[in-house]
Parts: sequence; C-alpha cells; structure tokens
Amino acid sequence: MIQIRVTKSVIPNLFTAMNMFCGFLSILHTNKGDFTYAAWLIIIAALFDALDGIVARLTKSSSKLGVQLDSLSDVISFGVAPAFLIYSTYLNNFDTAGIIISALFMIAGGFRLARFNVQLAGFDKTFFYGLPIPLAAITISSLILTFFNPITGYPENIAKIIIPLILILSFMMISRIKYSSLPHISLSSVKEHPFQFLFLLTAGILVVITTGKAFFYIFVFFILFGIFQHLFNSIMLKKD
Repeated sequence: MIQIRVTKSVIPNLFTAMNMFCGFLSILHTNKGDFTYAAWLIIIAALFDALDGIVARLTKSSSKLGVQLDSLSDVISFGVAPAFLIYSTYLNNFDTAGIIISALFMIAGGFRLARFNVQLAGFDKTFFYGLPIPLAAITISSLILTFFNPITGYPENIAKIIIPLILILSFMMISRIKYSSLPHISLSSVKEHPFQFLFLLTAGILVVITTGKAFFYIFVFFILFGIFQHLFNSIMLKKD
C-alpha cells in the first residue's frame, strides 16, 4: 500500500500554488480582453504570496523547496501576467518596441527573483536588494485599475508616463537599492518599526477614502522613497 506523507510545508505551498493559479487566470482574462479582472487577479496573487510566507513562519515550515516554488510562481503572476497585461492595454501600439519593453519587465523580474534565491541566507530578511517583483506588478495593476478605460484607453497625460514607468520598474527590480521587507505583525514589531506601520495605516485609510484610486500613487511614492533614501545614504557615506 502506497503511503502519502503530508508535511507542514504542504500548507504554505498550497498558498503558493494559488498564487500561481491566479497568475495563470490573469493571463487568460487578459487574452479575453477582461483587463480589470486580470489586474485584480494579480493583486489577489500578491495576497496569496504574502500569506504563504506568513503561514510558513507560523507553522515553522519554511523550506528550500518552498523558496524555489515561490519564485517560479512569482515569475508567472508578477512577471508574465503584468507584462502581458500592459502590452495588451497599451504597448501593443508600438509593434516590436512594445514587445521588447513588455518583455524587459518580465526578464528583469526573472533576474530579480534568481538573484534573491542565490543570495538568500535564512528565510527572514529585513531588507531586499532591488524592488520586489510583487510591488512592481501591483504598480502596473493599480495603474490599469485607476486609469484604464476599456473604450477610450488611458488618459493622454497618463499614457505619456507608461513607457518610462515600465523602464523604471524594470531597472529598479535589478538595482542594488535597498527596500525594507514588511515587518511581522506583532506588538514588538510595531514598537521597532513605528513609521512603517504608520505608513501602512495611512495608506490603507487613503485607499478606502478614495475607493482605491490612491492605490497607484501610494506604490509610486514607495518606489520613489526607496530611490531618494538610496541617494541620501550614498551622499552621507561620501561625506564620512
């Protein structure tokens, strides 16, 4: 009789599988022209991505297999899916150049994940080098949810920033700029990282008040804050 051994690592890996499944569904809905639903599926995939890490810590079931599976899922949900989505909603107007720019986002995300896996030492990190790929993907999703109109497309002023935005996101993912990881939700963590929790609380309130329209601006602010912080630290080090 064949015995199937079920370990604790199966639980977080199920969340990872749901992340991958949402990415696949997003691609299908983009192909059908249902861009709003496709964008939401990328955000839902990000929630599953966050939950698998939380569950892994709670069950103490982090594993090397889970890390590799998580990155493979992220390539689909936060690399391929958003790249195809932004291509289908705007960059397809630029023929070969549009394909290259869309692919650049996906490829940069792949390199970002590979570098993370190679440099991983332990399963809890206080910071990451380069913009995490889920944040880059959610930035694209929030752009579409906030500004894209199925009939008229993007407003002219927003359309002008899309290509620079994709190029910046791609560069930020493979850069050496440090981004802090989200602190664990606990009383001691709140005391250690008060400003991070204040930012998250403020961001949540703004999203609710603006019925989601502030989503895109919050992520742009977070990305720009990382750049300015990096420049400030570099200047201070040179002075020392």
